[in-house]
Amino acid sequence: MDVRAVSDLSPAERAALFDRDAGIGEIEEPVAGIVSRVRSEGDAALRSYASEFDDVAVGNLDITDETERAYEAVDPDLREAIETAAENVRAFHERQVPDDWRETFGDRKLGRRYRPLERVGVYAPGGTASYPSSVLMGVVPATVAGVDHVAVVTPPAENLPPATLAAAHVAGADAVYQSGGAQAIAALAYGTETVPSVEKIVGPGNKWVTAAKAAVRGDVEIDFLAGPSELLVVCDDTADPELVAADMLAQAEHDPNASVVCVTDDDATAEAVAAACERQVGARDRSDVIEAVLETDASGVLTARSMSEAVLFAEEYAAEHLSIVADDEEELLDRIDSAGSVFLGRYSPVAAGDYASGPNHVLPTGGLAKVAGGLSVDHFLRSTTVQKLDADALADLRKTVTTLADAEGLDAHVESVEKRFD
Repeated sequence: MDVRAVSDLSPAERAALFDRDAGIGEIEEPVAGIVSRVRSEGDAALRSYASEFDDVAVGNLDITDETERAYEAVDPDLREAIETAAENVRAFHERQVPDDWRETFGDRKLGRRYRPLERVGVYAPGGTASYPSSVLMGVVPATVAGVDHVAVVTPPAENLPPATLAAAHVAGADAVYQSGGAQAIAALAYGTETVPSVEKIVGPGNKWVTAAKAAVRGDVEIDFLAGPSELLVVCDDTADPELVAADMLAQAEHDPNASVVCVTDDDATAEAVAAACERQVGARDRSDVIEAVLETDASGVLTARSMSEAVLFAEEYAAEHLSIVADDEEELLDRIDSAGSVFLGRYSPVAAGDYASGPNHVLPTGGLAKVAGGLSVDHFLRSTTVQKLDADALADLRKTVTTLADAEGLDAHVESVEKRFD
């Protein structure tokens, strides 16, 4: 990996780093066709696409009954790991549940209450791969919020990953269906003979899943449009280059379109991190994927003239995952507002958050962290404001309300107040 200076980046190099795109524009048309066909043909379309895209002849789309059997069958160590991760994720999200409140503001009694959504769908990547962590991160917050029905969709396979099914059981999913890709998103959005429609769809997926979420948004709510994984490491000369490199390679192995960047104010650290990345990559099972990531202009090791310049870079980058390894890491964190999830210090690898520390790993990418946070209990709740005024309270507001309504030319609003004083 080449080491570049932040101050020397060309416009094209900056664009490669900052203009991160989920890559859905080029597939909007075929995704629209998939969505339309699922809406019109239902289960038949899901089975057809399973054969075409996954090379699987699907019988029962509903595989909910298999989850408990998978839980009993998985290796005990894996079962314990799933249960521990679920417990940690649940504890963290329980802390997010808001309380209803009602307070007095002068003569006005005002408040806010929260109610869960009734039906949500969670997309869990899978097929021949196994992503139990994605099941936990989607289902557990929904159950904590009190959602009545939580459905999971995951790509079909001749032998579905037991870990994914076991995680659905532990997390408390109400239903699990074997369908993946854009067709699964369409099924959740509009319903089929087997898959009931939901009110909101959450969870990570490839660009076909993301494009489908974009296509159905408006008819159904979604969490957000997330692209490939991102990691930004901000570090000084106290960081261990081998550990920084290990974290970068861990995120790079997700996807050849992932982005991993390190920025430091120390030239020697920058060179050491770049060398460590090149040295470690050959030992990784997914070295071909990692090498593809390291070779793109969207990844790299950067030097900053100061930690202040590194902080400015981090704020502009708005990373999905932000790792800060520095002598004054807490102070640096206070200066950075935009990040999906932050990992502080030597012993906080991003992998811990990916699986088991508690915070959610479904996070905004592509700079979306400037305006949005990761998946949380909030995504599964709707709030309602409540107000109760007595005669004195309305009298206090009478002139204000009627004056503003009159200014807007809404005489019926004026009359609705005045009639109460006739």
